[in-house]
Amino acid sequence: MATACTNGLDTGFVDLGYMKVAVLGVVQGITELLPISSTAHMRIVPTLLGWKDPGSAFSAAMQLAALAAVISYFWSDIRSLAFGSIRAFQRRDFNDWSFRFVVWIGLATVPIGLAGLFLSHTLNTCGSPLRSLPVIGLSCIVMAALLAIAELYCNHKRSLDHVTLTDALIVGFAQVGALIPGVSRSGSTLTAALFLDLKREEAARFSFLLGLPAITLAGLKELWELHKAHLDAHGWSMLAVGLIVASLSAFIAIWGLLRILEKFSAWPFVAYRAFIGFVLLIGFYTGFLA
Repeated sequence: MATACTNGLDTGFVDLGYMKVAVLGVVQGITELLPISSTAHMRIVPTLLGWKDPGSAFSAAMQLAALAAVISYFWSDIRSLAFGSIRAFQRRDFNDWSFRFVVWIGLATVPIGLAGLFLSHTLNTCGSPLRSLPVIGLSCIVMAALLAIAELYCNHKRSLDHVTLTDALIVGFAQVGALIPGVSRSGSTLTAALFLDLKREEAARFSFLLGLPAITLAGLKELWELHKAHLDAHGWSMLAVGLIVASLSAFIAIWGLLRILEKFSAWPFVAYRAFIGFVLLIGFYTGFLA
């Protein structure tokens, strides 16, 4: 299925029309923050509906929708950390937990920031090999296996206020895996947090808070790339529709994820990820998914 290019950027969404972009915005918003890989769904859903691939630029820019949803949902946590760390800095109390946690988040963002810059031309270019169906399918299956191991062998008893710098760095390095399509940022960080024995809902909260800088930087960088590529007014309006719809669906996705993890476990996501991975691989090798 051919995609559109704008000065080398994969911008298939421009040719889809507002209704299709809105539908894909819903899919992107839900799957961006659930540990099930938004990239996989952005390959499967358009193919099943006979639509053009919206392109990697659409997925990258949609991270700003995820950002809006995370900030609004966890506003009390973010406000407490922000003002708490500022007050701690003013009184030179560098042992304050809020201050330390904010610093740890900053340090944990460095690995994905460096890796993202290094791989930026490979990730979002037209026909990127990393967006091939076998890569995405295998990534989904591997992450399903890792999430299953975390469910089987970890006790999930630690709370967020007991995390350390080492914990933050481990989750930060795990976040680098999100650059591989199919891994999922939410999936990689949630899985790493579960391996650290955090409670399931606390692991999700940790994943979202730690990912805020990376989501912000990735989304803003993609908007800048689209600006440099001279995306026209029609393209920007299409993107705006996707962002608005994705923001609303991403908020609902956060609520759903926390309820599922709190009342059940991560097993529904393990099964679903494995299913999606096999669908992608079978679809590729049978020619059903081109």
